[in-house]
Order: sequence, then C-alpha cells, then structure tokens
Amino acid sequence: MSKIAVIRVRGTVNIEHGVKKTLDMIHLYRKNYCCVVESNDYYRGMVEKVKDFVTYGEIDEETYKLMKEKRGDGKFFRLHPPVRGFGRKGIKKPFNSGGALGFRGEKINELIRRML
Repeated sequence: MSKIAVIRVRGTVNIEHGVKKTLDMIHLYRKNYCCVVESNDYYRGMVEKVKDFVTYGEIDEETYKLMKEKRGDGKFFRLHPPVRGFGRKGIKKPFNSGGALGFRGEKINELIRRML
C-alpha cells in the first residue's frame, strides 16, 4: 500500500477547533512537521479536511528511507524550512496556482529533499 507524506505549511493562529483537532490526530503540531501515513479512506478524509493548512503527496520509498536515515525512525518528522521556499506565490495559495497548499503528487519528494 502506498504512503502519503503530509507537511504542515501554515501556523497555529486562527484555526477552527475541528481542523486543529484533526492536525493533532495526524501529529502535525507545528510548521514544517511531516507525518507519513497510509493511503486509505480514513487518512484521506482527514487530509482533505486540513488541505488549507498542509501540503501532501505520494512519497516514494527512496525519499522515505532518506528521511528515516537523517531524521530518525518513525512516521513523524521535524524538518527544516525548504531551501528556495515553498512556492512562488507563498503559503496561502494552492499548489496548482503556484502556491504551497494542497495536493502536489510526486513533487512532494522534491520538497522533502529540500527540507532535509
């Protein structure tokens, strides 16, 4: 089964209670925290609810192995801010519009490598 990497992009101010609880359940407590979860309906629903605060995509085995090597074992990782930033239009716009939020597919691997 494939895995999804979810990275929190936006901070903790002015978040509604349901979204904050969902982020806590995924273990994304602060900016630049990353969690790797299974790709099933349960987690897909949670990620869809918090899509305006995170970026996510399918992580490949090579990137996951590199992340475990540099940042320790587990499914939850603290990362550095990305080299060259998140995106051209910042962290308030969706990825398909040139920003950083939402689904980015295979390009999540490139972002994670810039954050290690």
